[in-house]
Amino acid sequence: MSMAKMTGVVLIVAGALLASACGTTRSSRQDTAQALDRVLSGDHRSVENKARDKYRHPKETLLFFGIRPEMSVVEVWPGAGWYTEVLAPLLRENGQYYAAHYAPNPESKSITDGLQRYRDKLAARPDVYDKVQVTEMGQGSADIAPPGSVDMVLTFRNVHSWMGRGWAPEAFAKMYKALKPGGVLGVVEHRGAGGEQDPQAKSGYVNEDYAIELIEDAGFKLVAKSEINANPKDTKDYEQGVWTLPPTYRLGEQDKEKYAAIGESDRFTLKFVKPRED
Repeated sequence: MSMAKMTGVVLIVAGALLASACGTTRSSRQDTAQALDRVLSGDHRSVENKARDKYRHPKETLLFFGIRPEMSVVEVWPGAGWYTEVLAPLLRENGQYYAAHYAPNPESKSITDGLQRYRDKLAARPDVYDKVQVTEMGQGSADIAPPGSVDMVLTFRNVHSWMGRGWAPEAFAKMYKALKPGGVLGVVEHRGAGGEQDPQAKSGYVNEDYAIELIEDAGFKLVAKSEINANPKDTKDYEQGVWTLPPTYRLGEQDKEKYAAIGESDRFTLKFVKPRED
């Protein structure tokens, strides 16, 4: 082999090793899909949570947002941890998962108990959750992640809660601050029927156009929509709002079979980006 060819081979090998050492290898969509399949079938997920995949379409939703296992991702208000079961193991080896949970409130038993249950969940399976970083998302709270550091922020069915508390603009400003320029914000929310939007979203439903305007006012740009989580059976006119439907069943046994047949709510799925700096 000539010296020139040997030099070329050395440079190629050295470049490959450098890329590997620096963690710059980017997973393909197919690789990510296969990784999600493994996570979704894992024994760390309960039978009950797996049964809700047919309503929440986690694989399709996360692929639509463009997630990759090497990303740094914040999930805002993970609740009991349904999506934590998917995101934490997916990102555990090569990425980073931040769970931006409720800000502690000693005066609220529901928040205090919810946070403790979430931490107990993480502690019960260190082989899955040992690298989760729990942060806070609350009015006036600290950053949900280091500013400009994360590739993606995700939030599932929470916009109505921030509207109800009167600080939705602040919530989206915190997400914007955490993202890198070019980073993605993925939003799933109960879709309203249209008409005038209740600014407090007391029914739990939010009109899609209202949400888009709210989020773009924070500086984001809408780049894609998906009907992955649509449900045309949802009539959105229930006595107890969206919580009439599963999994909450706020009316108890009253017409439970009817609401079970409808399934979980109709939801919009929106992908935004934080514009790159000039």
